[in-house]
Amino acid sequence: MTEEDDNAINAVAEIVQDQQEATLYPDDDCEEFVDWYIELAKKHGCETGLFCGDWHHNRNSVNITTMDASIRCLEKLGKAFDKFYFFPGNHDLYYKDSRDIQSVEFGRFIPGITMVNKITKIDDTILVPWLVGNEWKKVGNMECKYMFGHFELPNFFMNAMVEMPDTGELRPSDFKKQEYVFSGHFHKRQVKNNIHYLGNPFPHNYADVDDDERGMMILEHGTEPVYFNWDNCPKYRNVKLSTLLDKTKEIMKKKMHLRVTLDIDISFEEASYIKETFMKEYDCREITLIPSKQEEEINTELDITKFESVDQIVSKEIETIESDAYDKSVLLRIFRDLNNDTD
Repeated sequence: MTEEDDNAINAVAEIVQDQQEATLYPDDDCEEFVDWYIELAKKHGCETGLFCGDWHHNRNSVNITTMDASIRCLEKLGKAFDKFYFFPGNHDLYYKDSRDIQSVEFGRFIPGITMVNKITKIDDTILVPWLVGNEWKKVGNMECKYMFGHFELPNFFMNAMVEMPDTGELRPSDFKKQEYVFSGHFHKRQVKNNIHYLGNPFPHNYADVDDDERGMMILEHGTEPVYFNWDNCPKYRNVKLSTLLDKTKEIMKKKMHLRVTLDIDISFEEASYIKETFMKEYDCREITLIPSKQEEEINTELDITKFESVDQIVSKEIETIESDAYDKSVLLRIFRDLNNDTD
């Protein structure tokens, strides 16, 4: 991409999720985000769009309604831009170490969409899908002004709470021959030196609590990237009831997911009335009332020094489940079997 290409616009994250994942509204949120993305891009005169991976969430299957929304969103993007580059992330691939089977292959049949399934250089820009095999060894020798990829680098935050441990072959220090590196994969927007994690379009769950800096980036050739937040994104908050009652208008927004600690001595009827009123009055999506004693037992501050890999993080989260409806040993076995199947 050269100076003649006007602007490049980039949104990075799990844009379309399965309806069984995360929330009850993911497909609607995704399509609303794509509409906002296109409108803002056109307002700024962008002619080129780019998506840096993880269009879908579930690596093993895609809900039919999600696939319908997925095709519809890609058709919108294909029509909106002169060029729209699209490459798979790890969540779009069935196997961890192969791009042969993926859930976004249909994109190459949609007019206006350019699927990037291998490392591709376009003028002074290099596009890098999820790296497989020994491809990571090539990165250090790729000289360019701009590199867009789907990288898993240590010491960056995966979300608002968890930092990627110091593991893996590819290191931030490998990116010395690129002026700017823009990556998908991690949900939190962050910048260190020449590496920019663009973040996902909107928060997905309580791991993204209080982190609303999500949206898109616009890059005009030769200038600094500019980030834009999607103000109408879903929001997640942990709050005490006393604070909520005192600062209601300040805290409450549409599409709000709330965990409310009952730090005030109230009856069950009063608590139920407050929940029903807030759900109706402020169009909340979810309000969970947590007794103060229970809140003290819930440790939401993750000790990142204990984590050595993403798999260990997931395993530890499964082990913390306390429910008669789920057998933790069965869930752990299913998770490990899925990992073995995709290795």
